[in-house]
Amino acid sequence: MLIKTIITLLATSSLILAEQKPNIVLIFADDLGYGDLGCYGASYKTPALDKLATEGVRATDYNSAANVCTPSRAAILTGRYPSRVGLATYRTPDKKWNYGLHPDEITIAEQLKKANYSTYALGKWHIGFEMKGAHPMDQGFDQYFGLAYNYSTKHGIENKSIYRDRKLIQTDLKFPEITTQYNDELKRIIKQQPKDKPFFIYMAHQIAHTPIAPSAKFKGTTGKGKYADFVAELDDSCRILLQALKENGHEQNTLVIFTADNGQVPNNGSSGPLSGSKYTTLEGGHRVPFIAKWPGKIPAGTTTKTTFSSVDILPLFSKLAGVPLPTDRTIDGKNILPLLQGTSTKSPHKFLYYYNGLNLQAISTGKWKLHLPRTAEDQPYWGKAGTKGKPAKGKTLAFYTLDTPYLVNMENDIAETQNVAAQNPEILKTLTDQANIIRKELGDTNIDGTDTRTPWPPREK
Repeated sequence: MLIKTIITLLATSSLILAEQKPNIVLIFADDLGYGDLGCYGASYKTPALDKLATEGVRATDYNSAANVCTPSRAAILTGRYPSRVGLATYRTPDKKWNYGLHPDEITIAEQLKKANYSTYALGKWHIGFEMKGAHPMDQGFDQYFGLAYNYSTKHGIENKSIYRDRKLIQTDLKFPEITTQYNDELKRIIKQQPKDKPFFIYMAHQIAHTPIAPSAKFKGTTGKGKYADFVAELDDSCRILLQALKENGHEQNTLVIFTADNGQVPNNGSSGPLSGSKYTTLEGGHRVPFIAKWPGKIPAGTTTKTTFSSVDILPLFSKLAGVPLPTDRTIDGKNILPLLQGTSTKSPHKFLYYYNGLNLQAISTGKWKLHLPRTAEDQPYWGKAGTKGKPAKGKTLAFYTLDTPYLVNMENDIAETQNVAAQNPEILKTLTDQANIIRKELGDTNIDGTDTRTPWPPREK
């Protein structure tokens, strides 16, 4: 009888362990170029992230759904293109109209709460901190610690202040102090996690967004300049996080993903073999590093060349937590676990869409990417300069305006240097027709889509 009881208990324990949901950590760098890590070809080492890549999977064709801060954050947290959620453009302190993530949107945190996850947001929020319903704790996070927006000494107090939950706890913050505070908070959170309740941490770094200001500990450490030193500090923060997971017994059952919101700022960082940067719909604006590690679940030392997107993160996490996707709205993302585990090499997306603000500027399918004609008037405000029709200095260096369709074979022209539209009329027609279809749904400059949300709250008249 005793032996039978022991066998039953062991079987039950094994079943519980098998069904245990993974902890999830999403590390979100800011303005980090495709070529800014050692494992992506940087001239300096990023040992923690390079090691993470050898212990998991590295992607070479992962695309952010936007090329600037606010839209990219809205997309990864909701699994939807930014125009669907009313955040196709980013907000800045000098804009009179303040808007945020609509309270009816469903975030990763809200999905995971349905599976009894503890949820934590650290770092830069930037999708409407003070707007009713847009605060992290209104969007599914149990706790929040960080900055509401970009760091700045030129704007309001909220741009150089640390908040804990809804309370302002430090003003006149010095930028080099930020990452150290995030590291301390990460260690605190991880240390307090029990083994029998899953957790989700969304760590949205300020690095490598301007100001490029590494802390004293990292200045001069790479011998490659201040920007490289800055990335070294980001890498070390990842080391601290990973070490905390290991020391507290969470390493084996935690999925860790590292990626970035968009490409590097022009004149900072590197897009590697890609053309373009933040603010553009060239690959350098959208294609960013992506590394994932989950011991025993994701094969170590692997690389996926398959195309996927930041909108796929919410469906992935929902699948791991056993939570169905919402059925009352379009979720653009797909479950990418087979890609990460190497059991599939097929992209879950027939088409990807590249918006610059409200302007549809490119569309891709497989190896083909079509840049669509656009005028100076189509450009979002971050691409404009004081002189009408000219790009802001250092921001949009190519394709600011485009008179004719520009088709690229990305398989042999990753830098997007050759227009092969004339040689491929059928591909050109397919992508042009699909662009016209998606404009009706997601909108375009001066076109309201059928499935787009007005920025929230509405502009006061």
